Amino acid sequence: MSVRVLLVDDHPIFREGLVAALEGEPTVEIVGEAATGEEALAQVARLVPDVVLLDLAMPGMSGIEVTRAVARDHPAVRVLVLTMQADDESLFAAVRAGAAGYLLKGAHRQEVLRAVGAVADGEAVFGAPVASRILAQLTGQGTGGADAPFPQLTDREREILDLVARGLGNQAIAARMHLAPKTVRNNVSTILQKVQAADRGEAIARARSLGLGQV
Repeated sequence: MSVRVLLVDDHPIFREGLVAALEGEPTVEIVGEAATGEEALAQVARLVPDVVLLDLAMPGMSGIEVTRAVARDHPAVRVLVLTMQADDESLFAAVRAGAAGYLLKGAHRQEVLRAVGAVADGEAVFGAPVASRILAQLTGQGTGGADAPFPQLTDREREILDLVARGLGNQAIAARMHLAPKTVRNNVSTILQKVQAADRGEAIARARSLGLGQV
């Protein structure tokens, strides 16, 4: 019996390449495609695939939020991340959200096929470039990024969010961190997007609820 797969990526050319690589394989059936997180959740509810092959970086709802929603609402559906994002923050955020596997774009066709089959069978699969970092965390040799608040943020972004939660404005944060005000402003915008906060006030409330912003 073939594994029913939903492809989720906002780049149509990449999706077309995945379809071309996978559709001739008898063990895989491409049942649908989606270009946004919102569309992905609608397709998951309608199609109930075995595996969602998911990019993390998409406009609107992020892949992390999609993963969390699928894990919560459709626990039988497995999420296999296929992304360009090789940083620890993205990796551990995906795992914490419920991803069953994590591959980097550029993985060979056979590696993707094996991963799709493995996660459908209930296994956890991580590509070689990220598996060593998972092992380091499990053996206590990592940096603790998976346990930090907002693991999707970089260390700098988390530090900026901490200062925002303390009530500092962009100018004060720039002076404190020896950064240009424009850099801080850009980082704050990125932080709001990553933590899915509608505005600065919501970000402050969420940050304080997780222990940031303590004086």
